[in-house]
Amino acid sequence: MRSVSYVASNDITLLETGQQLFPAMLAAIDAARHDILFETYIFAEDEVARGIEAALIRAAGRGVKVRVLVDWFGTGHRACCRRAEAFAKAGVHYRVFNPWFKRGIARTHRKITVVDGDIAFVGGININDDMLCDYEPHRPLPAPRWDFAVQVRGPLVAQIHFEAQAQWMRAGRLDLFSRIGLFRETRRTPPTEGARPMRAAFVVRDNLRNRRTIQRAYLQAIGQAKKSVLLANPYFAPGRKFREALARAARRGVKVTLLIGVGEFKMQDAVARSFYPKLLAHGIHVVEYRKTQLHAKIAVVDDDWSTVGSSNCDGLSLFVNQEANIVVKNAAFARAVRAHIERGIADGETVRMEDFEGIGWVRRVRYEMAYLLYKLTMRIFAIGYA
Repeated sequence: MRSVSYVASNDITLLETGQQLFPAMLAAIDAARHDILFETYIFAEDEVARGIEAALIRAAGRGVKVRVLVDWFGTGHRACCRRAEAFAKAGVHYRVFNPWFKRGIARTHRKITVVDGDIAFVGGININDDMLCDYEPHRPLPAPRWDFAVQVRGPLVAQIHFEAQAQWMRAGRLDLFSRIGLFRETRRTPPTEGARPMRAAFVVRDNLRNRRTIQRAYLQAIGQAKKSVLLANPYFAPGRKFREALARAARRGVKVTLLIGVGEFKMQDAVARSFYPKLLAHGIHVVEYRKTQLHAKIAVVDDDWSTVGSSNCDGLSLFVNQEANIVVKNAAFARAVRAHIERGIADGETVRMEDFEGIGWVRRVRYEMAYLLYKLTMRIFAIGYA
């Protein structure tokens, strides 16, 4: 199993919800001088998204080369069309990933912004209002959608920049001269000498050379865990290898805790709950988060390994969609991620075996049927899911 390749001397800041991400992102866009690469799954039509859109248009207006890539399914056809017209008038280069499912079902679920090759933002936060439900855009949430991103400075930005440019190329057709120019634009960011130099890796999943890279990063960290594994995710339906890695860790005395979002999709809740009896039987702690919509894809293992990104722990993210995570080897950063997950656990409801056993056979059968349907679907669309 190939190990994750870390880059030293980075300064990485954890950002909680759009309330921290969007001001930092807007400041970077407004300060851009040369180049902006912007990629997202959902680019909504709310006030927050219009503010980001206006900043990108302002940047293009002062001569910055702005390239925007959105996912057709996540953003929606109508929004894609309106924004195409607005961006064309403003001189913003704009592409839509896999419209009408012309290239199969894969989506670009990544959330990446790179400004001037100097600063990058990576995470799970879409471009939409934290206080509005993203699957029912007009329904208010009881609290800001719980999600995370990171701001990256340092040599790792060059890798993120390169991958964002490659994705831009994959989404469209460029002639030979454009391709040459594209790669000439990639610059190497000098190491930062900040107060928090960190080792970190940029890990992507695609359907070419990186089919299992994100899952592999998780499996390596869980397999080496000595004390604890804390994982927060909205959609928990990983394959057999992932589930077995968690069970093995729990059997060797590692405290494994899963914080799982519920209440968004009934089918997804049923699939996740179909795993509960075996997870609990292995000594894995399961907590359901109900305070608001949980959209975070974060984890921390022991004292110095953590990850923040776009990849859910389900078949679509691990075997179908295009995803991007940052993995950080740093004790201070891991403590910050741990503190957030522990706060989420405190806000959640612990699942106990006796509670699950008392749900009745009808609901239990419904959970099993949901899992079988999900497994069949993933077997059709996702090579490697079991």
